Amino acid sequence: MYNLINEEIRKIKPSPIREMSNKAALYPNVINLSVGQPDFFTPNHVKTAAKDAIDNNLTGYTSNAGILELREAASNFFDLKYNVKYDPETEVIVTNGATQALDITFRTILQEGCEVILPAPVYVGYEPLIRLCGAIPIHVDTSSNDFVITAEMIKKHLTSKTRCIVLASPSNPTGSIIDEHELKKIAELIKDYNIFILSDEIYSELTYYNKHTSIASYECIKEKVIVINGLAKSHSMTGWRIGFIFSPQYLSNEILKAQQFSLTCASSISQYAGLEALTVGINDADNMKKEYIKRLDFVYNELVSMGLEVVKPKGAFYIFPSIKKFNISSQEFAEMLIEKEQVAVVPGNAFSSYGEGYIRISYAASMEELEEAMKRMRRFIKELERKVIRK
Repeated sequence: MYNLINEEIRKIKPSPIREMSNKAALYPNVINLSVGQPDFFTPNHVKTAAKDAIDNNLTGYTSNAGILELREAASNFFDLKYNVKYDPETEVIVTNGATQALDITFRTILQEGCEVILPAPVYVGYEPLIRLCGAIPIHVDTSSNDFVITAEMIKKHLTSKTRCIVLASPSNPTGSIIDEHELKKIAELIKDYNIFILSDEIYSELTYYNKHTSIASYECIKEKVIVINGLAKSHSMTGWRIGFIFSPQYLSNEILKAQQFSLTCASSISQYAGLEALTVGINDADNMKKEYIKRLDFVYNELVSMGLEVVKPKGAFYIFPSIKKFNISSQEFAEMLIEKEQVAVVPGNAFSSYGEGYIRISYAASMEELEEAMKRMRRFIKELERKVIRK
């Protein structure tokens, strides 16, 4: 019977991030730096809003697109923070997290044989969704430019089959950011092409040195842009599963069909919690961001002092050091690190072949855990270096 299962599903491998996290659970004293899970609790006022929704019996179906109040709050948030306007009634959809937003968006715009340009190394979740649509992921190596994709790189990969370009800024796994200057060049390049831009901005509130710029702010291409965002990272609400799709009405109308028949609507209780987050808690990310910057500076300095080559991230909460000098695969490095020192990281090859030779470390952990993890990693690297010298 196995051969009757959808072939594309059979080809998909389980998430390497989850595999490493599951492996970490087997070790009693592990420090798990593999999963992008904020170590902050959901703000109390957000939890109270959810309890109130239950007590007030706001527990039924909502509009397929989400409660209007939340869509209005999301629209206002995007306007105030990033100076981009979307009509809450026709251009905003509330989803079951950013992952489901990606899924229904790809299913709406992709067809068999078309191509999707991805900046690599790249988040593991895009390629399986693209392949399930019968489309072809085209990876663009960004490692020579501090992991930032450029208009010039994109231009070299454009073909008659190109349907969509995925931009992720800030990036998972590298923490890189596409600055305003480069975004403008990308907008100028794409304005004359019939190509969609899917901009994954889930980490938009976690930019450290410059204000976040959305490519949707360039009017010359706004009709081609679909923005994905959500509350998982900005408000430490990963389990609440509230995401957003911002897109022009003609696209929203079609994406909403996929929403209707796959989800019906996002959790009503989570939606009311999200409403509280985007109104009363509009700046809740600020305190988290300050703490992440401290952790980033610490981990970056530690890795550099260990002799590792590493590009300092400008956002999100990941760092992506090179381990190429040890002449072992990223998978072997990660497995040895967890077995010998009980520190869990993600091998770079999880993020496409262009991630080979790197590891992803999440610094969304307490400073105490990070300090201990860096001690263990320093010990591990010294032993590796001794082995390299002996050879």
